[in-house]
Order: sequence, then structure tokens, then C-alpha cells
Amino acid sequence: MAPALGVAANLSSIAAAQAQAGEQLVWRHGLSLFGEVKYPADFKRFDYVNPDAPEGGAARMISIGTFDNFNIVVMYVKGNIAPAAMLVYETLMTRSQDEVSTEYGLLAEAAAYPDDYSWVIYRLRKEARWQDGKPVTPEDVIFSLDVLKKNSPHYSSYYRHVVKAEKTGDLEIKFTFDGPGNRELPHIVGELLVLPKHWWEGTDAQGRKRDVTATTLEPPLGSSPYRIKEFVPGRSIKVERVKDYWGAGLPVQIGQNNFDELQFEFFRDNIVALEAFKADQADWISENSAKQWATAYDFPAVTDKRVVKEEFPISDSGRMQGFAFNLRRPQFQDPRLRRAFNYAYDFEEMNKQLFYGQYKRINSYFEGTDLACSGLPQGLELQILDSVRDKVPPEVFTTVYQNPVGGNSENVRGNLREATKLLKDAGFEIKDRKLVDSAGKPVAVEMLVQDPSSERMALFYKPSLERLGVTVTVRQVDNVQYENRMRTFDYDMITDLWGQSLSPGNEQRDFWGSKAADEPGSKNSIGIKNPAIDALIEKIIFAKDRATLEAATHALDRVLLWNFYVVPQFTYSFARSARWDRFSHFEPFPKYSRSGWPSLWWYDADKAAKVKRS
Repeated sequence: MAPALGVAANLSSIAAAQAQAGEQLVWRHGLSLFGEVKYPADFKRFDYVNPDAPEGGAARMISIGTFDNFNIVVMYVKGNIAPAAMLVYETLMTRSQDEVSTEYGLLAEAAAYPDDYSWVIYRLRKEARWQDGKPVTPEDVIFSLDVLKKNSPHYSSYYRHVVKAEKTGDLEIKFTFDGPGNRELPHIVGELLVLPKHWWEGTDAQGRKRDVTATTLEPPLGSSPYRIKEFVPGRSIKVERVKDYWGAGLPVQIGQNNFDELQFEFFRDNIVALEAFKADQADWISENSAKQWATAYDFPAVTDKRVVKEEFPISDSGRMQGFAFNLRRPQFQDPRLRRAFNYAYDFEEMNKQLFYGQYKRINSYFEGTDLACSGLPQGLELQILDSVRDKVPPEVFTTVYQNPVGGNSENVRGNLREATKLLKDAGFEIKDRKLVDSAGKPVAVEMLVQDPSSERMALFYKPSLERLGVTVTVRQVDNVQYENRMRTFDYDMITDLWGQSLSPGNEQRDFWGSKAADEPGSKNSIGIKNPAIDALIEKIIFAKDRATLEAATHALDRVLLWNFYVVPQFTYSFARSARWDRFSHFEPFPKYSRSGWPSLWWYDADKAAKVKRS
């Protein structure tokens, strides 16, 4: 249990006083949420890189959609961010790809925090530099936290517990938290993207003062191995290696970032992108369509091995993907209607007809991880659920959650009968072949989609809902309209995806928390405002050990499922990709890297020559 408030405040003040008094701090070169770190303080490189990888060449990549913004501060609320903009900045720490939730110093060389996790101090590397040669300073770090929290709902939620950042030495920044016990906070502070204060407070080439709260297409100043070289708005971006990059010799950078140039070409959708890839206009494509993967990769370059198809196991995360209801719409308030929509979804037939049987149904908000609930709650999980028993559906305690199973006419008829019964119990009825509520208002749903793949799924689902009397419209809009409508929650139903780490924490507030439901741009696209879920999120965030974290996550998963906030869709345990065979990588890949593209790869001149001659 967490200490009482008075004791907690006293512990925090004692720890702070000890630090201020100069008591010996325990500096850590790496941080882990799972015990000891793998690599010692004097490690030379990660085990999964080639320290002798050749540098040079270019990698051409595909991006779907468009872009009109390089300012990451407002990327969740304004414009369409260019993915290359993320490449120019660095964080205090960087993730190890062969450990779970472990990071080592990048801009910072070390961190120190007390046993109660009430604050953390980061010490910057004295050699850290911006690309204009100026040093990275504590003022930059403090500025970054301030502008990100003020202007981004995502970062505001993620760093909610960080109440103060102050300079405590020439290279040191102390982050004070609003209380002890949140063991994740020292770790996630290390994920802070650091921006150059002097650049953002300066003027551009035309003498205009920069505005950190506005979108911009002025290439930003960063500290990383890459900077934006040239771009065509909305169509392409090229980044180049910084020849005098300050951190090239760091153990966390050895053997990585091997390309001289990274090029991003933007396409409207995956179908158009694949045609460009076939024409050798890009080197690498990630394929999210099961149909495309099964039918569209039979062109000559695949047959003669100039193009390599490969699937990489996904071991670093879980996911929930589903047709999400917008609870801000009154018609979706009754969970029986939401459950009826699940009974109308024939996943098995969709999987056969659209996806060549490649997928499996999602049964958890943490699908693919040990954090997914199973069986009935017991032990510590049951104790946690007992604390919110009066606020959750009774089935949480009595029934194992399972999605309806379709796939044949008998099952489909049975599922639709069950859906009809649920709707009748909830006060809905059929009038003139239309489903209406108790006030006689028809149930009409617009399913908002942004690409042909999502449209195909929605159109397949539509007839089943119409058999229940629901009026369904499927509307595909362009990327810009879609982003704007998402940010303002202007939709009835969407397909949404929530990726989950192997150590959930503060981000759960942004996904499901009541406060996030009213914040434009948050990931709480459903609009959940549920005190039981808020309480369970806090249990996760303040878990003192792995066992408690797992139990609290199982409890949250179970409560989310039994509220029927989404109609769960499907998942695949591999990342599909195809590449022109011009590149090599170290063997074996680290467990949590997926493909490791492009950071762990390099341009192989011998392979490239063979592909060119073919």
C-alpha cells in the first residue's frame, strides 16, 4: 500500500532536503522497470549492432497521407506532422531493443532518484550539441517540458505528475513529482524530446519570430544524427546525415544510423504506394493489408529474388483494434446496444472473404501480451476489482469475456437473435423496418474511414447492422479531413488502434481516462468517463511491483471489455514488409526491434550491384 499522505509528504521533503544538502546521489547510466539493466556502465555498444557497418547510401521509404507541419509540439492538435520531423530530435535516454522497458543515456549521461520515486535528476552530457554547435542545456530541457505540457494533450496527460523542473547544476535538471510511489516517472522523463530553446525563441530567415504554438514548414534545428535537407510540401522529404554529429561515438549509437540519406515519399494509400514500390521508387514497404500480402506480391522482382518479402515477429507490444463507438453521441450510451453491434459482426466470414484467413480475433485490450486477462479474476486481481465492484458490470466477476463466433448461417442467425433481444431489453424497437429508440428516433450511424482498406471492412460490416434495422453510412474522407474530425471527436464510429507497451502506465490516462475525454486530440477517441476505469488506471500507475502491475492491468482489461466500448477486430503477430535487396543487417535481430528498419540496417553495395544488373 502507498504511505499515508502526511508520511508521503514527509518522505518527499526529506529526500529533497538530502539531495539539496549534497548527500551522495546514486547515479544510474541506465533505467529499467524490470529490475537490473543488462549493460554495465562501461559498455561499448549494444549486442545487436554491427560496429563495423559501412556508412553511406540512401534508404527510400513510404509514408501514407500527407504533411504540412514540422513542429512536433502541436502535432496532436494542428496540422499533419511529417515523420521526418521526429528524426531530428533526441531524448534524454534511448531504448534498448533487447530488453523490456529499459533505456540508457543519450543526451543525458546519468539519472538519480530516491527510493520513493518522488523526483529525478538528469545530468546532461557536456559534449551534447545542437546542429548549430551550441550546447544542449538544462534550460532547453525545462523549456521542452513546459511547451509540450502546455500545448499537447498527449504530453499534458503523460507528464501530468511532473509538477516542477528546475536547474540544479550546470548540467543538471531536477524534475519534482506531485507525490511519491510512481515508479514509472523517472523512466518516462527520460523519454522527453528535447527542443532548442534559443532556436524557438529566435527568428527565422525572414526575421519573423518563431511561434512554438503554430504549425511550420521551416526545417527545425535538432541534435540528432539527421537533419532535414530538402522537401516538397505534402509529397516528399529527404534527411541527411550530420557529418559532425556530436554523439557518433556513444555506445547507444555505435553501429546505427548508417545511411547518408533517408527519403520519405508520400502516397495517398497503400495501393498506390505498392505500385510505386514495384516500380522501384521506394526501397521498403510495410504491408498492412492481408489481401495485398496474399495476392499483390507476385511481380517479377519477387520471383527472381530482387525483392525480399519478410515477416518480423511483434514481441514489443500488444494492441486493441476495433470499431470504436463515440460515447459523446447519446445513442451509444446504453452498453446493450454496443454489445448488440458486436453480435452483428461476423469476424470469421470477414476473415475468410477479405483477409484469406490470416487474422485472429482480438479478445483483449492488451492482445498479444501477458497483460491480457484470462479466466475469472482471482487473487490480487480480484482484490483490486473488489475495490470498484459497485461501479463495474457484474459479469466482470462471473463470466469469462468471449466475442461472439460467426462463420456459418446457424451462428449468424443465433447472434442476430441475441442482438435483437439486447436491443429490445434496452428499449429499442423496429418501426417501418428501422431500429428506433424509446423516443421514436431512428438509430443512424456514420462510419468514418480514411483509406480503402478500412472502407472495405466497414462495407462488409454494414449489411449485418442493417439487418438489425440500423441505418449505416460509410464515409471515406481525405487525410486532412480525417485528422481534423478525429481531433474534434466529430464522428459516430471509427476504426481505431491503441498500441500497448509491455509496461503500461501514465499513457492509460490518455487512452481511457475521464479527463482525456474532453481534451481535443487525446487518444480517448471513445469518450470514456468511468470512475472505475479511472481508479484502475491509478492502480496501474502506482503499482509497486510487477505482480501488482499485471493484476491491475488484467482488472482494467476486464472492465474495458465488459463495457463494450468497441467491437474488437483482429490482429496479426507479425509485421509484414518487402524490400529491394540492397541492404544488410546484423544477426540475430534483438527481440523487441521488429524489423529494426532503418536504424539497424546498412546499404550493401555488393547486393545493390546485383539487383541493378538483374
